[in-house]
Amino acid sequence: MSWGYAANNGPDKWADNFPVANGPRQSPIDIVPGAASYDAGLKPLSLKYDPSTCMDILNNGHSFQVTFKDDSNLSTLTNGPITGVYRLKQFHFHWGASDGRGSEHTVAGTMFPAELHLVHWNTQYSSFGDAASKPDGLAVVGVFLKIGEKNPNLQKLLDAFGSIKCKGKQCSFPGFDPATLLPGSLDYWTYDGSLTTPPLLESVTWIVCKEPISVSSEQMAKFRSLLFSGEGEPECCMVDNYRPPQPVKNRTVRASFK
Repeated sequence: MSWGYAANNGPDKWADNFPVANGPRQSPIDIVPGAASYDAGLKPLSLKYDPSTCMDILNNGHSFQVTFKDDSNLSTLTNGPITGVYRLKQFHFHWGASDGRGSEHTVAGTMFPAELHLVHWNTQYSSFGDAASKPDGLAVVGVFLKIGEKNPNLQKLLDAFGSIKCKGKQCSFPGFDPATLLPGSLDYWTYDGSLTTPPLLESVTWIVCKEPISVSSEQMAKFRSLLFSGEGEPECCMVDNYRPPQPVKNRTVRASFK
């Protein structure tokens, strides 16, 4: 079942093959700060990442993804809105064709140029695949990117793009510390949601950081140099690989800050 971001297989069409696309807890959403409720019971996030667990970087035809060894508790997320230990599986980004748009979540209707997703799974389940179908199986930390200074930590990723330009390309990418991509403040909004790509499983506790990290316009242009297409296919630049905000329905967005 092929899905993508083009007119014929993009987000508007996903419900044809994935009926959960119209479910009660779909993501992303528009976060309205004034409507979010401060929850004094929300703990600060504890993110403990070990660069030795970083394995490879891949162009999967939808985004680029950095994958981690998830067979130990070396790289984990604890506290915040979750209970138990969640292991880091991978991170990836969503971005647009211009600097003005590209994030999946919006804040009071405002888009950012890109959004980072750090994907973790609940270790009370046997594997990532098992956890992905459970209501509390996954926790994703979202970080907005905002145009500003060149970001040296992002640059390490961009320097690998030559090896993963086309769909299906992968190369080893050891020693990267994902903690370098986190903002200075870990104040966050949280809500119950879903994966933002098919199969759109409603298994994600979303943790969206209020503070963005910086990216330069030149660095954003490099994101857009990747291709949706495979080697030997007509070149199709990887842009606008985001799903628009979905209805909030009966959900509450909670804030860890006043």
